[in-house]
Amino acid sequence: MKRLLVHLRRRRGRWLRRVLAALLALFLALLGTVWVAYELTTIPAPHPETVSQSTVFLDTEGEYLGRRGPVDRQDVDLAEVPQHVQDAVIAAENRSFRTDSGVSPSAILRAAMATLSGGERQGGSTITQQYVKNALLSPEQSLGRKAREALISVKLDRTRSKNEILEGYLNTVYFGRGAAGIESAARNYFGVDAKDLTVSQGAALAAIINRPTYYERAGSDATATATLQKRWRWVLDAMRSSGSITAAQRSSAVFPAFRFYPPGDTDGQRQYLIDAAAAEAARRLGISQDQLARGGYTVRTTFDLSRQYAVSERVREREHAMGLARGTRLHAAVIAMVPGDGAVRVLYGGTDYAHQPFNDALSGAVEAGTALKPLAGMRLGAPLTRLPGTAAPTPLTVASAYAAVAAGGTYAAPYTVARITRGGHTVYTAAPDGHRVMASGAAAVAARYAASPPLPTYTGGAGTGPGTRTLWQTAFTPRLALTTAVFAERPATRGHPAGPAHLPVSAVDLAAGVRSDVLAPPAASPARG
Repeated sequence: MKRLLVHLRRRRGRWLRRVLAALLALFLALLGTVWVAYELTTIPAPHPETVSQSTVFLDTEGEYLGRRGPVDRQDVDLAEVPQHVQDAVIAAENRSFRTDSGVSPSAILRAAMATLSGGERQGGSTITQQYVKNALLSPEQSLGRKAREALISVKLDRTRSKNEILEGYLNTVYFGRGAAGIESAARNYFGVDAKDLTVSQGAALAAIINRPTYYERAGSDATATATLQKRWRWVLDAMRSSGSITAAQRSSAVFPAFRFYPPGDTDGQRQYLIDAAAAEAARRLGISQDQLARGGYTVRTTFDLSRQYAVSERVREREHAMGLARGTRLHAAVIAMVPGDGAVRVLYGGTDYAHQPFNDALSGAVEAGTALKPLAGMRLGAPLTRLPGTAAPTPLTVASAYAAVAAGGTYAAPYTVARITRGGHTVYTAAPDGHRVMASGAAAVAARYAASPPLPTYTGGAGTGPGTRTLWQTAFTPRLALTTAVFAERPATRGHPAGPAHLPVSAVDLAAGVRSDVLAPPAASPARG
């Protein structure tokens, strides 16, 4: 019996040693496999959509006009993102980011168990893993992809600085409202650049990353706003615990006000402006409009949205009050530009881009009638040489001619783009192109001809009285020249094509109202929309 027990103990010892040896061999094999896999792993290039950027258009005061491009994203250097915004994102998404190896073993284990059991997807990935998943890999949920994500994350962490990884993440993570990246998110939620985000705004954006498509309604949906506010407080508490904000900053933090979402119906005017500025910007840079749209540029235009919206509202009001025949469409073309400089402040070419993408102000051929009478017999230089004899000029050409009168005979080529930047660097700055096209004495005569207190104003048109087909009015001050052209179009009927319609006498009231809106002193200008 004693021998049997000794034999069994010896066999158990040998068995345990064999099991341990097998486990060690398996561990070493797995370690070797992981090491080989790591060595063979390459960091893939970002997806094309995460490299593609949009181009943003601003008005003369920096007010957001709109964008062009497949993705609402603009890259910014990490140095352009305030430290408190960086800290807020780290507090919300990965508090060990600065010290971890790029992966979270516990999060990988939870995700693997959930995948195997068919349970709900598990989160908890590090910022590095999220960047790899969003920018470098496909979104599929599988063990193989998750393992590759982990290997790439570790390699990325060992070959790139934490700042490089955080910059890539902040430029690609989705924030809702169509915004990919912190720059677009700052603009879409708060109407500011990323560099101008406050502590409260930064904490709110960091809180949104968790559920962007739900939280994007914050500010317009009470439930989403209340839920986000709880998470916002949680982010701020984490920032205070880590020492990234002071007790005073935490106690004084106020939940930020969000821009309304979804946006209003102002696109009908903005698209006219963006069309004109995009065409000019592409021409100035010597690239196609498609290249411009995908290039991540910021285009500061010359437009004044306040005056643009005032004109739009004025035309809409007067169109309803005029009592035009059923089906008759009122057309108005309004251009305001700076005399002697050429900067276009107002470019009203139609009531709604969706219904009429054609811009009457830029391309419409409008019957001149007596609109050019003050310029008759005057010797004009290029490009206005043939204007006095033109039967149907474009409103832009007429506007530039009267702007030259307002500038004492100096013509300035109209322009809509003041500056273009990319990645924080200026790539184009407008240089006004002015030259004399009429003698100063002739310009003074034309100005006296148009004089009508309190502003030099000239009203002309085609047809008279109730038979008026077009109405033109030009008015100017030393700082702004305004040209308005009004005409109407009757619809096509059986046997009769569409054609000009007679304007009511009240069309003069529309031109006078536009003059008042646009040429009012800055303090009296309408509030920015």
